[in-house]
Amino acid sequence: MGRVGAAGAKKHRLLGVNANPTFAPATGIGSMPGGDARETAKTVTGSFEDFPHLAELPARGPGADMIGRTAGMLVELYARVEPSGWRIGDRPGRDTKRARSWLGEDLDALEEFTQDYEGLVKVQAVGPWTLAAALELKNGEAALSDPGACRDLAASLAEGLRQHLAEVRRRIPGARLVLQLDEPSLVAVLRGQVKTASGYRTHRAFDRQLVEATLRDVVGVHGDGPVVVHSCAPDVPFALLRRAGAAAISFDFSLLTERDDDAIGEAVEGGTRLFAGVVPGTDGPLSDPAGSVMGVRTLWRRLGLSPGLLAEAVTVTPSCGLAGASPQYARGALAHCVRAARSLADNPE
Repeated sequence: MGRVGAAGAKKHRLLGVNANPTFAPATGIGSMPGGDARETAKTVTGSFEDFPHLAELPARGPGADMIGRTAGMLVELYARVEPSGWRIGDRPGRDTKRARSWLGEDLDALEEFTQDYEGLVKVQAVGPWTLAAALELKNGEAALSDPGACRDLAASLAEGLRQHLAEVRRRIPGARLVLQLDEPSLVAVLRGQVKTASGYRTHRAFDRQLVEATLRDVVGVHGDGPVVVHSCAPDVPFALLRRAGAAAISFDFSLLTERDDDAIGEAVEGGTRLFAGVVPGTDGPLSDPAGSVMGVRTLWRRLGLSPGLLAEAVTVTPSCGLAGASPQYARGALAHCVRAARSLADNPE
């Protein structure tokens, strides 16, 4: 594609990229520090008044972590904790029950702070390929080692997500739900970089068309609702995710290189929303809000895109989950995302 240029920017204005209220200027990624669901829901809804998310609190232990929470959503597949990680089992045990209990607690808290709320709400789950790389079969190898197990896992996840989305709609009737699929291992799956149980070999690379088709099936469970795919790894496969039906792609902005320029330009041109992770996920000094989005403005200029498109095409987020941050920093990071998004809208150039 090369640089988008003036003609491309004009086309963007004509298309009105993301002019509908599908997304909002800022939101969180997923995890938060601590273990108090009610306090976390209060923080998230207070910070993101028009785009809160259902937070994860992995500090509570197995079952509250990203993999455990999603394993608890599976239908007719169950997982338990082994010393090496989460392993698929024959029946629901205490680990599955704990995961479901914590999810219920988090839903209770979010429901309490979204009474009469009408607007965007984001929920997160691990995508099919990261889940297949993380969950072990009975022999200790990742489900990724068995194509049949991958298919079964994706189908179980799809059905579990349908039920989860229906439950959130029941609890928050006015919500316009956004589903986020977390796929930090996707690039490793595509490149054959996921290690076997021994650690001496890697699982074979998966065919890109199969990866895309599986993602498309899982994305499709949300019907006409928007799906975001999040990856905080380098070399996010923007084109593949767009073909799979992602309405938005969430990424760590600091990991972008100029090699990603064409893919970014094509994504914006195609109406794909960018969830730009510009606020660090762990404790550290925060720059002024305008400084946090300076790189986004620079990218826009490099691509020749109209500055007026920024607020229509970009949602500001932390670079990844905030589970490793202090509670004080996490609260500040969420507020900083909102201020940075406002800076982007008010001063796009």
